[in-house]
Amino acid sequence: VILLSFLGHPEIFPLVFTTETQEIFNCRVDEDVTEENCFKLIKKEDIIQDLKTRAAISDFHPIRKVVLEYPGEELLVVFDAKLQYGQSFYLVASEEAKENLLKPPETAEEEKEDDEEGTLEFHPYKPPVPKPWVSLGSEKEIEEESVKETVPKIKYMISRVCTNFGAPVAFTDRNASQVEGSYAEYTSYQEKAFSIQMLLKDVGIQMAPKVREASTQTKWTYQKNAATQYFPRQFSNEEKEESLSSTKLKEFLASVHLRMEIALQQNEIMNAFSDDWKALGGEERSSDGMPNVYLKAYQSFTDLRYLKDRTISCVCWHPTKWGIIAVSARERLSYEDQVNLSDKALLQESVIVFWSILDPIHPQLMLECPEDIYCFQFSPHDPNIIAGGCINGQIVLWDISEHEEKLQNAKPVADEVKTTAANMPSLMEVQQSSTEPPLVRYCAVSSIQHSHKKPVRDIHWLVDYFQDSQINVTLENRGEMCMQLVTCSPDCSVLFWNIPATILPQKPSTEDVKEKENFRNPLDVPDTSVHLDLCWEPLVKINLCESDTNTEDGPVRIVLSELHYHCKTADKRKPRNALQLLTTERPYTEMSASKTKNEVLESMSTGFFVGTEGGEIVYSDWKVETDSDSARAVNTQKYAIHTETIHTLQRSPFFKDIILSIGGRNFAIWEEGVTNGPILQSSCSAGRYTAGHWSLTRPGVFFIGRDDGNIDIWDLVKKTYEPSHFQNISKSMITFISPWIASPKQHFLAVSDDLGVLHVLEICQTLSYPLQNE
Repeated sequence: VILLSFLGHPEIFPLVFTTETQEIFNCRVDEDVTEENCFKLIKKEDIIQDLKTRAAISDFHPIRKVVLEYPGEELLVVFDAKLQYGQSFYLVASEEAKENLLKPPETAEEEKEDDEEGTLEFHPYKPPVPKPWVSLGSEKEIEEESVKETVPKIKYMISRVCTNFGAPVAFTDRNASQVEGSYAEYTSYQEKAFSIQMLLKDVGIQMAPKVREASTQTKWTYQKNAATQYFPRQFSNEEKEESLSSTKLKEFLASVHLRMEIALQQNEIMNAFSDDWKALGGEERSSDGMPNVYLKAYQSFTDLRYLKDRTISCVCWHPTKWGIIAVSARERLSYEDQVNLSDKALLQESVIVFWSILDPIHPQLMLECPEDIYCFQFSPHDPNIIAGGCINGQIVLWDISEHEEKLQNAKPVADEVKTTAANMPSLMEVQQSSTEPPLVRYCAVSSIQHSHKKPVRDIHWLVDYFQDSQINVTLENRGEMCMQLVTCSPDCSVLFWNIPATILPQKPSTEDVKEKENFRNPLDVPDTSVHLDLCWEPLVKINLCESDTNTEDGPVRIVLSELHYHCKTADKRKPRNALQLLTTERPYTEMSASKTKNEVLESMSTGFFVGTEGGEIVYSDWKVETDSDSARAVNTQKYAIHTETIHTLQRSPFFKDIILSIGGRNFAIWEEGVTNGPILQSSCSAGRYTAGHWSLTRPGVFFIGRDDGNIDIWDLVKKTYEPSHFQNISKSMITFISPWIASPKQHFLAVSDDLGVLHVLEICQTLSYPLQNE
């Protein structure tokens, strides 16, 4: 058989070599030639000799003519291991193809380059230039193989009480197991937040027969009454008597009586007073359908003279004048400066500024203060009387009845403030408002000797009560003008102050006002017309500490219970208040009202909550005995819930036995009468709490200010573990929060900061209206 040349390659001729031919020409497979070394050069003379010797049986006989016409002396035979050309060997019949196979073009070019290296010039070394890194996927493999921490680390912050900073430390030996509360044990528990995947587990398996329970029942396609009862079934008289007298029925009624009563009180069975129209969704909602829970900026106030670079210490809305808000400020003092207040002089004039939300530029009124004011309150009987506590421990009184008409410039129109042509101020009013606001001097200051030794941190007005033994009900004493104050200070004292009618100046005539305007005493000259200056003394003093050196129990916030006492009247004279009845033989007779013949039948005892500088909540009873001039704290209970100073201690406006305390990084809600601790306590927050206040319209909502300028809005109906919303108000610390109801549809929230700026925010409708069954 004559083998033709391979198609496309005329110089290649496939061949079949027998074992004898492979041995003759030394091209045995896998020995002389392999897949890597596949070339074999055979001389042309040897092939011609084989053709002569073996003639037609020679393997080169089919290409005899090609061999004879080959111009070279050696022919190239290639071992085709992959049978690329159909046979195990093929013959290259041209010199050019032989050279290309033996020496590929790349090898030839390298040889030429080697030959030309001698003629090339020498080039100096050039350092490699950095090139941008090109990702080929290796960083992903490295990232997959790297070990990463998946469990978040737990952070603890341990700090001492602020009053112990810098104090000497004494170490002693003590057995922790013998002292109650000296150590805490943290046992292990199963954490539900994450789970560990088990990769390998040894399990024992035992074969058991399958047990199956099956049942069948006729399918009830739809429910229908098998019978209808038109008349109730009634017991006979004998059965009724037997059922009502049975012990089982009595035990059942006794067991469910309390639950049924609570369900009826909370309207859990049926709310007969539900407002279906309000339940349709009258809340303000955003475009995505979610309720808008936010505080909208309404107005901001500041004064470059009296409030710049000062801390706003107290904010109070006027009880009767619409849109009037009073603000007091004090110097920014560090903790050491607050301790050494006696060595620090008043460098700047201190006043209480009255603003109107309709005029954020011009103050309406200013009250002169002998020292910086820490807290002040309007009198609930007469809002023209204002009492304040100074930073040096004195109590100050003001009377603004002469300027009552000036504060009438802000009145609401309907439910919202609307500026129309009828209520626009005239040019004369604008010019008058641009002038300096009137400065009101204080009418009385307490005696320095009998006042607090440290700043007055909290002040409250007491409401007068009277209980007649004949009718056995508690009535408010509206007949007299007598009013009382209670103040607390870190000097471990709680003082009760009596304000009889003689201390309140009578309303002067028009001529007296003009004469007083023409002549005003300087700031450093006392007004001689006020005979009570520097001689006003407290009525009752309660000392909460055994020693004056212990400042950890120094009260900074106080909440009193309503005063209840028992007395009898021999005739129909006007009764006096509680403290006057209990202190008929006080040495401060010049400050007391006229005596009556009321007799105290029982010693008065009342409870109060106190928040201290050390972060403790103290609940105690103060008791004034009839045969003694002093009061003492009895049945004292202390709770260490907060780690820093208590900033807020306030009763709920809806539940008189619920109290909110805020201090440090958490808050707590207390119920008066529960002695085992708070009924709700929050976890530590990221920021430090500095102020707080209950909502005036929703029982489960309160606002908390933080040191980073944020306001946390807590809605206990929705969440109890975190605030339902928070909003940034200022860049500095929040110092005071005070809400106000302007109208049924407009509620405001006054927020002050450490930069001397007062922000008035409008509360949204979601936080203004209570929810059902809240």
